[in-house]
Amino acid sequence: MAKLQLLNQADASVVFELADCDNGKKVAFATLNVPKALNALNLDMIRLLAPQLTEWANDDAIALVVLKGHGEKAFCAGGDVVSLYKAMAANDGNNHIETFFSEEYSLDYQIHTYEKPILLWGNGIIMGGGLGLMAGASHRVVTETARIAMPEITIGLYPDVGGSYFLNKMPAGVGLFLGLTGASINAKDAQFVGLADHFVNAELYGELLASLLGTDWKNSAEYNHGLLSDVLHSLQNQSSNEPASEIEPLQSVIAELESKDSLESQIDAILSLDATDNKWLSRAQKSLQHGSPLSAKLVSEQLKRAKGLSLADCFRLELGMSVSSGEFGEFQEGVRALLIDKDGAPNWQFENTQSVTDDAINAFFKARWSEHPLQGL
Repeated sequence: MAKLQLLNQADASVVFELADCDNGKKVAFATLNVPKALNALNLDMIRLLAPQLTEWANDDAIALVVLKGHGEKAFCAGGDVVSLYKAMAANDGNNHIETFFSEEYSLDYQIHTYEKPILLWGNGIIMGGGLGLMAGASHRVVTETARIAMPEITIGLYPDVGGSYFLNKMPAGVGLFLGLTGASINAKDAQFVGLADHFVNAELYGELLASLLGTDWKNSAEYNHGLLSDVLHSLQNQSSNEPASEIEPLQSVIAELESKDSLESQIDAILSLDATDNKWLSRAQKSLQHGSPLSAKLVSEQLKRAKGLSLADCFRLELGMSVSSGEFGEFQEGVRALLIDKDGAPNWQFENTQSVTDDAINAFFKARWSEHPLQGL
């Protein structure tokens, strides 16, 4: 096993390490290190990651970055919504909400636009904020245990962290379907919808590490992207037992959602699909039925307004939506029911999507700042 040079404290919430390659180059490792919280992303972790990525980007000795999670259960199960709940409950003027989402989206954008290769090791649960980190990595690897979801409809939020951008790039109807149902997808699905690039068995991580350190990396980031792809293609060819896709068999009916003339007819179409012998679809339908009607309406409107926007503009759109979510009360109630009181009985503000008013939706898209906090993206 390669000897890793520790760059910060071993108990830090993100651990940074370097490993020497055979040709003198280095591979940098960033490990999310809060396994008891399934590596949920908090503000401290964001503030560790962003400057370290910048430092590595400017270090000619470093060929690539590996981003992974500590433990076998999760890469990252989402953002730290409990801290956001406490800020909302304290009614601090949403300073924490705006700060958290501004810095999270800046980090996500940094990963999307990073020049050097970033290998994301997608093992276990990858949800919400974790998917925000994953979506922008240049080489996204998923294992047989990967479970990926944007389940924000269950907590009165909406698919953020760039969801406005990447959900719109999925096969017809799929982005809307996943946003409305919060459905969990596997490694095969992740590749089908464009959220992952390679499938590699989890047990081959040691072999991956050996291959990375034995590769003849160059001073060209572009060239190194190709070298890393070659390494991962080789490991994918050695991998087996990739799970079957849940989405592909339903793609033709999911695509028909785009021809429906209203959100209500789209929801009816999803709920009317025969899930008798399909536990995955049945769970997706239940999440839609019990999720926030406001969130469902926001997902629909978000995808319409973001269509054709640049990545930076999508993040700017989402920041306004997220700060508004901190004010509206639905997000706070959703987190309370799922994670604080854990009674599973959120008191949503609207009975169904028909009762969600235009004023309520428009409030999430109003201009909030004379100078946008993400103007510099």
